[in-house]
Amino acid sequence: MDRFNPWWQNEEDETIVTWKSRAIKWEPELIKNINLEPFCLHFLIGPRQVGKTTALKILINNLITREISPKSIFYYQCDELVDYKELGEVIDDYYNARQYWNIKRSFIFLDEITFVDEWWRAIKLRIDQNKMKNDIVIITGSASMDLLKSKERFPGRRGNGQDLILYPLSFDKYVDLFIKPGLKKVDITNIENYKECIQANKVFSDKLNQLFNNYLVSGGFPLAISDFAETGKIRETTKRTYLDWLKSDWQKTNKNERYIKEILSYIINSRASAVSWLSIAKNTSINSPHTIETYITTLENLYVLKILYHIDSDFKIQYKKNKKIHIFDPFIHKLIAEYTRSEVYTENLVESTIASHIARKIPAFYWKNKTEIDIVGIINDIQVGFEIKWGPKRWRKPLHLKKAILLSKENIPLYLGSFEFD
Repeated sequence: MDRFNPWWQNEEDETIVTWKSRAIKWEPELIKNINLEPFCLHFLIGPRQVGKTTALKILINNLITREISPKSIFYYQCDELVDYKELGEVIDDYYNARQYWNIKRSFIFLDEITFVDEWWRAIKLRIDQNKMKNDIVIITGSASMDLLKSKERFPGRRGNGQDLILYPLSFDKYVDLFIKPGLKKVDITNIENYKECIQANKVFSDKLNQLFNNYLVSGGFPLAISDFAETGKIRETTKRTYLDWLKSDWQKTNKNERYIKEILSYIINSRASAVSWLSIAKNTSINSPHTIETYITTLENLYVLKILYHIDSDFKIQYKKNKKIHIFDPFIHKLIAEYTRSEVYTENLVESTIASHIARKIPAFYWKNKTEIDIVGIINDIQVGFEIKWGPKRWRKPLHLKKAILLSKENIPLYLGSFEFD
């Protein structure tokens, strides 16, 4: 247990040492906004290797610098555990130790808990026993829906707890690493007042274009960003690290890797066109549309994919119609393309990047009739269209949309850099 908590021995954590040594580093905003008044049961979700563990370690380091007793801070990496019984034993071992240390309030960090079988039983029991009444408990997981569904297990038992999502770094936050002071920005939900920001930021257009090209390589993942900033490319060891984590999560969700590889290959080669579960089944060895749906839902749950459903002009969502399926991050998009030996189409890579950005902040869909809208966002109860025009294709705004933004090859970096998505 002490190997996960070096601060108990007045030693610096290796994750913090590595973080401090990086040429490019940042503190996630959620660290500043998290409620630390007991009792709290927080859920922190996000994809693997996005920086959840680093975020926790930065928070721990900040707590220590505030002269909070190091032994009141308990961190455990839970993916070594099998079930709730083992988890309960680990928590009780710490509670026995803190009683000896005369610690009355603790900050408990349980990292990557979602693959521990019935993990919630261990937490719920100790909440009901009032063992955690003075504590701040932060639980992280990569399988977002599994963790958030567990909220139903804790009715009235989360205190001041929050649901926190750590996404890959959005392009506007990525720009902040390189342009200081940052750009003038507007929240994407404030669609009425974005033009002023666009005008103010035009002076940075050349720099934004360069940064966007870089972002399409590194995406928003910390190791990839650091690699590209230091060497101008992504190291093979970094690619392998992320691919191994993806495969590990697929295995833990009992999904067949060969099936996943076929599905991902089909999605990339569909070039962001709308597809059905049946069409994927017919073009893979899986055959069953239901199995396809299960696999793709799992991949969305793990933040690999984002599904956009068709929305009608009357706001009715057509779940049975074809779906547009996007890979969530450009770095992961290119990594999966290498893994499946598929070609990367820049226009589709860009559309997926924009779709996943918009979907972080607002409900996102698509629409198609005689014309098409790549992305339809719901802002203040109206449908706002976002159409990506990478080449010379013709497009006209559908009559049912009150607002639409045409994103061209030339203005995409400027718009993405000017909107706030997180």
